[in-house]
Amino acid sequence: MQNEPLAFRMRPRTIDEVVGQKDAIGSSTALYKMIKSGHVPSMLLYGDPGIGKTSIAHAIAGTSDLPFIALNATTSGKKDVEGVVAEARMTGKVLLFLDEIHRFNKLQQDALLPHVESGAIVLIGATTENPFHDVNPAIRSRCGEIKQLKRLTQEDIVELLNNALSDDKRGLGREKIRISEEQITRIAEGTNGDARKALTMLESIVIASDEEDDTYIVDDGIIEQMIKRVGVFGDKKGSHFFNLLSALQKSVRGSDVNAAMYYLAHLLENGDLTAVTRRLLVMAYEDIGLANPAVGGHVLAACQAADRLGLPEARIPLAQAVAEMCLSEKSNSAYRAIDAAAAAINKGQVGEIPPHLRDTHYAGSAELGHGGYKYPHDTPIGSFGGWTDQDYLPKELKKAEFYKPVVAGEEKKFAGIYEKLKGFRKQK
Repeated sequence: MQNEPLAFRMRPRTIDEVVGQKDAIGSSTALYKMIKSGHVPSMLLYGDPGIGKTSIAHAIAGTSDLPFIALNATTSGKKDVEGVVAEARMTGKVLLFLDEIHRFNKLQQDALLPHVESGAIVLIGATTENPFHDVNPAIRSRCGEIKQLKRLTQEDIVELLNNALSDDKRGLGREKIRISEEQITRIAEGTNGDARKALTMLESIVIASDEEDDTYIVDDGIIEQMIKRVGVFGDKKGSHFFNLLSALQKSVRGSDVNAAMYYLAHLLENGDLTAVTRRLLVMAYEDIGLANPAVGGHVLAACQAADRLGLPEARIPLAQAVAEMCLSEKSNSAYRAIDAAAAAINKGQVGEIPPHLRDTHYAGSAELGHGGYKYPHDTPIGSFGGWTDQDYLPKELKKAEFYKPVVAGEEKKFAGIYEKLKGFRKQK
């Protein structure tokens, strides 16, 4: 075995050796054709860890033959940036790969940006965070390409593993290894589209395997042990975590229990119980709403139980809450009504509070013209309770209608009452 990690040794040397990412840098893309013709634009590469951002940068460098410098924004200082600028002045052009570019500070930017703008420095920035949220606009504006990379498919990972097993210079081709196609596929399944994890796992599995007659015999048990150590991808504060929260809510809204359970499980594996319970409470009122008002209380109880239980037991009440929300009738009418009212206010659609609704609990209110309020409880109407016809909105907004009922679940009854009350007003 060689000293350098397998994942490092198997990095693509040119863009033709890149596995996967066909949409970003495949042979039919404009970026591929530009690089092949000798033009490398500044760019941002965005995506989860282990899907090839660093590898693509090295492959571009190998294809372009430009002087290549790699820095990490979390550890590099102004002197490192000045060194890149000096190199660019000497050679005419430098390809700078800057990992964790969202951590770029102002001093580094001030030293680097003019040279990126002039083309003396070709910048390839890599980030796991959404560049439109976390990368400085000054950097974004100077990058002609912003590429969101995707997690590799199982087929891509199988291809990478087979390349590593057959390469006798950089990979494991010089070793005698007995491993089946099914075992290679299982490794690919267990690494969740992460190329670095897949190659690292393969190397670890081979090292941990028993030898017979100078041949490593790969055992299924070793593979399963290693897969359990891989874990999930993402973190509590990164873009992927918020994408998971978004996917959970949209799956519940779409009534897909299986998808919602998948995203809930993934979020809980990341361990941020507070963020999950907060989102579930929002969903109960935003997406289920008046169609099933009881759900709000049920979800609150489940979240309180989860907080008291802690993980891993917290998953049980939360799973029940998610299943109930998925299969419940749904309405966003109340949520849309408050947003519509706020939008009207922000557009300047405001007016004076009617005099009969103003505070009269002080001496002198009558002199200001306040009063005349009719107490609805004094005039019962059927089984509904008290109601009387009087204006509540400012006269400038008298015909405004922010609430539009959704005829679903419990809201069917509310919608009927709403329409009947509108009818009463029209009659008087």
